[in-house]
Amino acid sequence: MNARAPDASLARIGEPMLRVEDQRFLTGQGRYVDDIELAGMVHGAVLLSPYAHARVVSIDARQARAAPGVLAVLTGADQEAAGLGGMPPLFMPEDSGGAKGYRTYRPLLATDRVRCVGDRVAFVVAQTAAQARDALELIEVEYEELPSVTSLEDAVKEGAPQLWDGAPGNRCCVVTYGNEAQTEAAFAQAAHVTVLDMANNRLSANSIEPRGAIGSYDVSDGSYLLYTSSQNPHGARQMLAANVFHIAETALRVVSPDVGGGFGMKADAYPEDGLVLWAAQVCGRPVKWIPTRSESIATDNHGRDQRVRAELALTAEGKMLGLRVRSLHAFGAYVVSAAVAPLNFALRFVPGVYDLPAYFGVNEGVFTNTSPTGPYRGAGRPEATYVCERLLDEAAAELGLEPAEIRRRNFIQPAQLPYATHTGFVYDSGDFPGLLEQCQQLSDVEGFAARRSQSQARGLLRGRGIGFFIEQGGIFNDQMTLRFDPSGAATILAGTHSHGQSHATVFSQLISDWLGVPVNRIRYVQGDTDKVSYGRGTYAARSSMIGGSALRLACDQVIEKARPVAAFLLKCDAAQLVYEQGMYRTADGEKRLPFVEAAKACFIKAGPLAQFGVGLEATGTWNTDPPNFPNGCHIAEVEVDPQTGVVRVDRYHAVDDVGRALNPMICEGQIHGGVAQGIGQALLEHVVYDRESGQLVSGSFMDYGMPRADDMPSFHLKMAEIPCKTNPIGVKAVGEAGTIGAPAAVMNAVMDALRPLGVAHLDMPATPLRVWQALEAARTRQEAR
Repeated sequence: MNARAPDASLARIGEPMLRVEDQRFLTGQGRYVDDIELAGMVHGAVLLSPYAHARVVSIDARQARAAPGVLAVLTGADQEAAGLGGMPPLFMPEDSGGAKGYRTYRPLLATDRVRCVGDRVAFVVAQTAAQARDALELIEVEYEELPSVTSLEDAVKEGAPQLWDGAPGNRCCVVTYGNEAQTEAAFAQAAHVTVLDMANNRLSANSIEPRGAIGSYDVSDGSYLLYTSSQNPHGARQMLAANVFHIAETALRVVSPDVGGGFGMKADAYPEDGLVLWAAQVCGRPVKWIPTRSESIATDNHGRDQRVRAELALTAEGKMLGLRVRSLHAFGAYVVSAAVAPLNFALRFVPGVYDLPAYFGVNEGVFTNTSPTGPYRGAGRPEATYVCERLLDEAAAELGLEPAEIRRRNFIQPAQLPYATHTGFVYDSGDFPGLLEQCQQLSDVEGFAARRSQSQARGLLRGRGIGFFIEQGGIFNDQMTLRFDPSGAATILAGTHSHGQSHATVFSQLISDWLGVPVNRIRYVQGDTDKVSYGRGTYAARSSMIGGSALRLACDQVIEKARPVAAFLLKCDAAQLVYEQGMYRTADGEKRLPFVEAAKACFIKAGPLAQFGVGLEATGTWNTDPPNFPNGCHIAEVEVDPQTGVVRVDRYHAVDDVGRALNPMICEGQIHGGVAQGIGQALLEHVVYDRESGQLVSGSFMDYGMPRADDMPSFHLKMAEIPCKTNPIGVKAVGEAGTIGAPAAVMNAVMDALRPLGVAHLDMPATPLRVWQALEAARTRQEAR
């Protein structure tokens, strides 16, 4: 795709303009947390629990406190003496009318008990990072090891070790959707029922920049300053001020500078954010904490980790009658952040894009002795899509139908829109059958048989899989401020937060198109709670719709505020002015004035124009109610080597309905990244804890299967722009598309390749060992016959 570089000219919506951020990133001028050096700064290190479950009998830190360079050693006892609180979840099911669950409060440091490998036990501050880490080795902790449980199935068994006294059976909370009686009636009349037991593997986000934090404290006014690698600086401020330090939010400034990826993992505050602030107050020096990659894998919030039993009732012709789901979802040791969101969305989107007469789903949140889980790119939507799309492929195989055909027989048709689902959504726009046909054509479905024969000639198995998804783009409301200066240049003060999504580029394109301001005259400000009055950050693919719509309203306001000024300059009545893309003009078109000139005139300090006031700015807000529903069809083809079990994704095609592609190049980049993560989940990635000891087995990149460039195929993508009807810019989201569509598409392709050899089921990740074992087991079964 040809794209032009940003320059002094105007940009247009829909133009593939290169990113304005790239100049400083590519020349090493980015400023991440670890790049920041403050005067007098010292360094912190965290002592992590080596046990999955244990009582903390005693902590002896005397040797550590006497070690070279050590300024402080903080423990759970010190935390209690300081009166610091713990971090609760952002919400629970009962907060929106659901059943009451068990709400945990994660402390900065464990006091009486640790509940997972990686629970924080002590924090050391020293002159250098090496001194702090050396001192960790001198802390003597006496633990009384307790039985632990790391798997979902074991956690809910009778007699399983209990993590929390208030959560019997390790069951934290439950969400339900649909009508159970109606669904049971649908199954009673079914000609065929497909049943699948599935696992959605636990993942680590592994952003290119690990989490990091720097805290400082100003004794003169009792205020705190936190630099943190966060997607949501205002949210971090709120959590720490209200729940940990019990101070006014104005007493804590949070700055999220450049952030190297987050994927939901960095959406909220972590104990280390509080520890560096507390330590800075204790030591009277700024304190920096940067983890190793292994520490990150152990202590970051993980994603997914779900066990599902799903059943699909159908007619003999393959028409869906009812679907029921019962699943267990691992919360880990604590309910943190927005951990309930994946629990919820993993049920709400199971019906997908299909005209399903009856549905009932139950999802239980379960405690395990593992690191907590939270939102990870897609947050429940990949889990939901995987359930429905895997069921449809299995049903098609059992009924002798093509996977595309069973979908055609069940799609919600365009004429049925708006369509109300059993889970409370109303899909406003889309063309699901059309997207399937476009993707079939794009992926050359007619040539698949020949490609399969060519693979067979090389001793390989070839399979083809479809992953059709729908999701919700964006949650909550937010604000965007647009401010002009006397030169006519504009500043965007963003409530959203870009950590790779290209907001500075895309939002500048919007302003340039709507107001006629050259891109190089637009400044983008984010991530500082003292500069941006409020914001909710970026997660859940929310920024294009919520941020973009809020900017549209801010633009509308400044256009109207500047209208009297423009009318005065044009010597006409304001009611006579027509505004179009950066230009005021009289109805007859004879007089024209660029918006930028009117903006400049708003700053004239004296004379007749002074009557209109000083300055020009506006704040727009937008709410995600009603939401938008991005959707897409992804088709993967894989080759499997039956001798080694190695799976290679050979072809990948996708058609995504993004509503309106604000910058097609960036949309494609977002899909590329998401698909890479989705392929990683399907074939490689898995956070594994030892079932007996609770130890983290996949604690480094030697053990955790991160995808590499040679694991990826070339991506062939197409944007289907079917404007959303529920927001003023017609946009739907794109940031999570790849992670939602890819796992189902790839695993359906793997099963299509393996099913003829007798493999009935395979869970993600489809590693070479798992594939080889499945093939060997199928061969053994056939020989036994």
